Amino acid sequence: MLALLLMALCAPAAARQQTAADRDAQAIDAAAREYRAIDVALTARTSLADRRTLHAEAAAVAQVAAARTADLQAQLATVQTELAQLGPAKAPAAATPRARVDRARLEKQRVPLDQGVERGRKLYADTARLLAETAASPTDRLVEQISTRTHSPLSPDFWRAIAAEWPRDAQRLMLLGNVEGDAIGGARPGDLWAAVLGLAAALLILFPLRLWLRGVGRRIMLDHAPSNRLRKSGQAAWIVASGTLLPGIAAACAMTGLRAAGLVAPAWVPLGDALTRASTVAGLICGLGSALLMRRQPQWRLLPIADDTAQALRPWSWIAAAVVFAVVLLDAGRTVAAPGAASRMAISAVIALAHIVLVASLLAWIGRVRLRAIARGDAVDDGAGETGTALASLVAWTGTLAAAVALLIGYVALAALLGALLLWVPLMIATFWIALVLADDLATGLVSHESRLGLGLHRGFGVRPSLIDQAGIALSAALRLALVLLGLTVVTGPFGSNVDTLLDQFSRLADGVTIGSLTLSPGAVLRAAAVLVAGLFVVRLVQHWLTERYLPATDLDAGARNSIATVARYLGLILAGLWALASLGIGVQRIALLLSALSVGIGFGLQAITQNFVSGLILLFERPVKIGDLIRIGDQEGDVKRISVRATEIQIADRSTLIVPNSELITKTVRNMTLADPIGRVQLQFSVGIEADIAKVRAMLLAMYADSSAVLDQPEPRVFVDSIADGRVNINSFAYVASPRDVYPTRSELFFRLLAELPAAGIDLGTAPQQLHLVGGVVTATDGADTAVPGTAT
Repeated sequence: MLALLLMALCAPAAARQQTAADRDAQAIDAAAREYRAIDVALTARTSLADRRTLHAEAAAVAQVAAARTADLQAQLATVQTELAQLGPAKAPAAATPRARVDRARLEKQRVPLDQGVERGRKLYADTARLLAETAASPTDRLVEQISTRTHSPLSPDFWRAIAAEWPRDAQRLMLLGNVEGDAIGGARPGDLWAAVLGLAAALLILFPLRLWLRGVGRRIMLDHAPSNRLRKSGQAAWIVASGTLLPGIAAACAMTGLRAAGLVAPAWVPLGDALTRASTVAGLICGLGSALLMRRQPQWRLLPIADDTAQALRPWSWIAAAVVFAVVLLDAGRTVAAPGAASRMAISAVIALAHIVLVASLLAWIGRVRLRAIARGDAVDDGAGETGTALASLVAWTGTLAAAVALLIGYVALAALLGALLLWVPLMIATFWIALVLADDLATGLVSHESRLGLGLHRGFGVRPSLIDQAGIALSAALRLALVLLGLTVVTGPFGSNVDTLLDQFSRLADGVTIGSLTLSPGAVLRAAAVLVAGLFVVRLVQHWLTERYLPATDLDAGARNSIATVARYLGLILAGLWALASLGIGVQRIALLLSALSVGIGFGLQAITQNFVSGLILLFERPVKIGDLIRIGDQEGDVKRISVRATEIQIADRSTLIVPNSELITKTVRNMTLADPIGRVQLQFSVGIEADIAKVRAMLLAMYADSSAVLDQPEPRVFVDSIADGRVNINSFAYVASPRDVYPTRSELFFRLLAELPAAGIDLGTAPQQLHLVGGVVTATDGADTAVPGTAT
């Protein structure tokens, strides 16, 4: 009875909870149906207006899914709490009747709640994807604006629409004027000092401080810049930076003082911010004009233009700055005044017309200046430069004409965009060109073998000068690449790109690129590069210690020391490479797997290289040929100078170097004349007449050997009678010298003495004379005295 009573009391609450759960589930199901309808309606051909409508509907679906899912999660949490209070599930026989009833009821409620939460979460995730697809990007909005056509400024409808809206716009302007007048009239006299101080600071920054900073920059470049190139680019960058920032700072100081004095109404604050932007852009234009033209300092000029051309172009930087200043303020005034659609379009037409007239006038002026320079003979046609100038002029004229045509036929937004680009793109190109030149000069000037940093690296760490110059060039390339990416982002700003977009791309790249199961990130790559550089530095230190300190103190010969140093070097390189791969996230197992996968390709495609590599290891360990040996391979003979893992360098007699693959020294016959015993043998062979005193010949020959400083006493020289033939005694003798390299000059010296001393002693030195007899058409050879036989030819 008690259980029945409790069930009756809990039934209304359970029914209410079940009813709420049903309502939430039904709402999620309805939202899911709405989502499917939106997903079907969204196609690639959906217009921008329809896409916005679908986006709003998808946002409503997402809101319903989030709210209902939250309700269901709260109900599910309540049910799970009650189940936890009942304790762990027990066997049906051990549980009380009340517990069994409560658990069954709660389990029955939990299942649909779980299902509803799951459906709600999935619906919210799908709707978030749909919101991303239906969201109109800045590029889409820009395309919609520039593709909208209105009445042409030449048509009466254009002006009638402005006239119809003029009473409201005039009232709006009058109201803004009254608001600002009330702000000026309500300002307290005691606060006017802030306005005076702000204006004074603006004037001080704009004139004395700007001129003083320009002089300081010039002196710094003259006194401390390491090269003339860096002086020019540094001076230009300083002029642009100071000319851009200081006018903006001055305008900000003036507006801050006016606001502090209460002289600016809140409705006019956006116009004050626009004044700061306009001053900054105008300062950038003037700064670029001063930096690129350098009228008073032509020796600092970066551009190869004549002085007359620079003087003629200088006023146009001030004209362009004034036009841009007025355009920025006019655009801000349109935002503050909030006129009607026709008036806003008219202001866009005025802005576009100002840009078109300015660019067209500047291009025409440049053309006239160029023609005058050609007439004077000052213009030099350098081929590529003239082609680039002509191409840029053609593109500018084409853009100007396109903007003018778009304005006349009613595409006012497109004309305004083209007009803005005609000024914005050259400004950014000039700015980033100076930045690129400065980055190159800084990197190659500060990181070079002649700079203080380069001298410190060379003297302190033994870094090669060429390596320091290469590092400077690589740093220059990296800086210029970053500037190019930033410049492209800034130039394409009107199309929806910005610095945040670039940073977002870099942040995605920083998260890493996944290749299979390996994730490569810039941090890991830099860490691996740092580890590799550190490993190579340690290998170099160890090899220097081995070759300069440890190995010279041993009893090993030069060949053994070279083998040990070479093997240690390659082992160190392998360990440094494995260490770098491990820092990159590639473990030993992956390296082994990679090597096993490459083994087949190495076996077939790199067979010769592998064979030479293994042969080089055999030469380094077994040492059948070592550095300093005199060897003969084929018809070439020379000294071994270097043994690497791929080839061996042999210096032959004509001082050239013979590079022999190591496999040739292992698989072919090589004569090593200094392997076992480094002494050399001199052999003299000659003949004397049979009537000569052989004992005297032997004594004279032994005396020659004894007198020669190159001939060794042990083994002692030996003289032999080789044979007696044709009335001649053939003598063969041997002597030994300290090195096979001394054999040839010693043998030549002894032959000179033989040819001088034996004939002087009356000993015939030579061979028996040869005669050819033609007898009956058959050639016969005879030795002896000359005889004439009738009927024969001698």
